[in-house]
Amino acid sequence: MRFRPCIDIHNGKVKQIVGGTLLDKGDMAKDNFVSDYDGGFYANLYKSNGLSGGHIIILNPKDSQYYEDDVKQAELALKAYPKGLMIGGGINADNAMSFLDMGASHVIVTSYVFKDGKINYENLNKIFKVTGKERLVLDLSCRKKEGNYYIVTDRWQKFTDVAITYDVLDELSEYCDEFLIHAVDVEGKAQGIEEELAGLLGKWSKIPVTYAGGVSSFDDLNKLKTLGQNKLDVTIGSALDLFGGNMEFEKVIQCCL
Repeated sequence: MRFRPCIDIHNGKVKQIVGGTLLDKGDMAKDNFVSDYDGGFYANLYKSNGLSGGHIIILNPKDSQYYEDDVKQAELALKAYPKGLMIGGGINADNAMSFLDMGASHVIVTSYVFKDGKINYENLNKIFKVTGKERLVLDLSCRKKEGNYYIVTDRWQKFTDVAITYDVLDELSEYCDEFLIHAVDVEGKAQGIEEELAGLLGKWSKIPVTYAGGVSSFDDLNKLKTLGQNKLDVTIGSALDLFGGNMEFEKVIQCCL
């Protein structure tokens, strides 16, 4: 298990939000933590601790008044840690290369590929041609419905018809280098992991998978190690002391070694 740090950006600030409260209308979200530091500060911290493969997520849509401020924060981070961080949020075939040129190691894509409730193979192939497999991460963040975990898009507001199954993971892994999967129903709540999802993902290991959502303690971290069969990487947001939580950054790094 590797610890993958994060930099979530909303309304021009590095922050942690409750995932299920994110709305496009009015750029609304329930904040858990709003940082006084910029993206460059966190990127330098992660770099100095040898943590690669973390992700930057731009949470505002492109038509938001805050989108350009979000991009500026992301650029500070990417310039501080070139090739050390991935970036997601509004990525498509037209702008992917600009973020890679800015210093991102990978781009992370959800809504561009999962449109109108389905996998849009035309868009998937378009961005694949730009990034290649080695610089593309597919975000399969999901919510549970009718006993299955379905991929959600548009800042986790819309359900697709695509359930996370081993066949789906097998197929999509041909296009990308990694998966990033937020358990959206527990994201930002720091009240425990989505155990069923972790167990499901731990039985599959063709490419790296990073789990996010609900980690609130070292007990949760150890539980994720067990359920994920030590194959899942992990990111921690609101529970981390960097973002106002109780889990010490240095101890998390040691626990994940």
